[in-house]
Amino acid sequence: MERYEQVYRKIVDNARDAIIASDREGLIRLWNTGAERMFGYSRSEALGESLDLIIPESLRGRHWEGYHKVMAAGTSRYESDLLAVPASRKDGSRISVEFTLVPLHDGDGRLEGIAAILRDVTERWNRDKATRQRLARLEAECRADEAESEG
Repeated sequence: MERYEQVYRKIVDNARDAIIASDREGLIRLWNTGAERMFGYSRSEALGESLDLIIPESLRGRHWEGYHKVMAAGTSRYESDLLAVPASRKDGSRISVEFTLVPLHDGDGRLEGIAAILRDVTERWNRDKATRQRLARLEAECRADEAESEG
């Protein structure tokens, strides 16, 4: 069993995706190398800090409302559904992330925290945004051409 615990630790520590765990109060208790790469904070800078470290200021109220609801309910739909949100990096830049949650229960079944597995999808989000903008322009041009031909 100890060997597999070492394997689990290696997987978590070396995953390219960010793996972050926080306690009931939202303090960061696990921060892997993927999180270091994604957000720019070292493990020592992040551990013990609030999740506000990576949450854009304008979204913090909504985040904490949801976080406290999950802590009270003991479950979240994002255990199976993918959540896509903006996040903040150490340098102040914003990225787009998608993630799922893993509830962390104690021996009595009480929710003691949440782990999140996050992936940076900024490049895809930017490509999709550019495609939506091109499509909107083309649709506007088509409507203008139709109006012109009708008039």
